[in-house]
Amino acid sequence: MGRTLASVTQQVQLEEERLQRYRRALPRDDQTLFDQLFAFARKRIAATAMAADPLPMQTLLLSMLIGLFHLLAQMHARLERLEKAAPPANEPRPVLPARLDP
Repeated sequence: MGRTLASVTQQVQLEEERLQRYRRALPRDDQTLFDQLFAFARKRIAATAMAADPLPMQTLLLSMLIGLFHLLAQMHARLERLEKAAPPANEPRPVLPARLDP
């Protein structure tokens, strides 16, 4: 009998463990970003499994990119909503009085 292949979930965990020394060498803020990237990859674990790649790092990186693009699309949509709600730049904005009298 041959060896059983690790599940995709196990492979993702192994890749994350393999990169722990790299993670620890990063500044604290970057460590948080590193963790978020792997969270993006874990969220898309089913798609990674469907790729049927025995070495999932490429698929993990693609999942991370998709997560980043998803976040970027959310930010873009929010910016568009804010721009629509803001008065046009050529119209003067109302000036509030320094003090409001009752």
